[in-house]
Amino acid sequence: MRLSIWPNAGQPYSEIVEVARHAAATGWDGVYVADHFMPNAGTGAADDPVLECGSMVTALGALVDRVRIGSLVFGNTYRHPAVLANIAATVDQVSGGRFTLGVGAGWQVNEHEQYGIELPPVKQRLDRFVEALRVLHGLLRQPTTTIDGKYYQLTDAYCDPKPVQDPLPILIGGGGERRMLRIVAEYADIWNTWGTPDVIARKSAVLDRFCSEVGREPKAIARSAQALTFVNSSVPAGLPMPAIGGSAEQLADTVAEYRSVGLDELVVPDRMLGKGADRLAAMDVILGIVRA
Repeated sequence: MRLSIWPNAGQPYSEIVEVARHAAATGWDGVYVADHFMPNAGTGAADDPVLECGSMVTALGALVDRVRIGSLVFGNTYRHPAVLANIAATVDQVSGGRFTLGVGAGWQVNEHEQYGIELPPVKQRLDRFVEALRVLHGLLRQPTTTIDGKYYQLTDAYCDPKPVQDPLPILIGGGGERRMLRIVAEYADIWNTWGTPDVIARKSAVLDRFCSEVGREPKAIARSAQALTFVNSSVPAGLPMPAIGGSAEQLADTVAEYRSVGLDELVVPDRMLGKGADRLAAMDVILGIVRA
């Protein structure tokens, strides 16, 4: 099972680089950056600083070696897919073929309201997202792309240079069992969602059924998830995991549950791990458990 860290984009740039470089130096597999412009309502003040995702993944691709760099996830409502395809191809060039393009339909209300960006009803949002995925697939994987859609129109469009990777993996974030997982089955190389192991297992089975319906092998889509929680009991003295909770044995059991449901990648938000040296030490503990 791959192990990736997800540095909070609301912290200083230097701290994000520190976490990413530690991940690369110690054996983690990936580093992700979220695509938002402000904290979600209820998780922080709207004027708290947040670094922009496209700039961050480019910087990390240039500064941090070995690990994969990914977006988790670019919001389609404020990222025109033709522009995003060119950004993704460039980040893949900068990183030497280590970029994962994570995309989603868009959802966070406050950033749309503040910036005057339309957040359509769910059906329209998903219709538009499907067209955007057609644009991304075409521009990143075909010589030219022509699409005459309701939301996007491209005519013999180029995206050059192409990514180093052929194909550059597209990750889709979402867990809706009626339609989103079918979109994942049709267009994704990687599927990502939040959830405990039992939730991941249920949704993964739904995705498998959609794969059968659209004629794709389920194993062609890697399964990735954020660790929603670990355990909440007290931390034994001396264990450098201040914000995760639980003993090393309990954490190992939780990791084993994710592995047992077929998860290919576990993503750990670094806000669970404290700050500074404590955070780096907690990363080392988690890495040791996952690699054991």
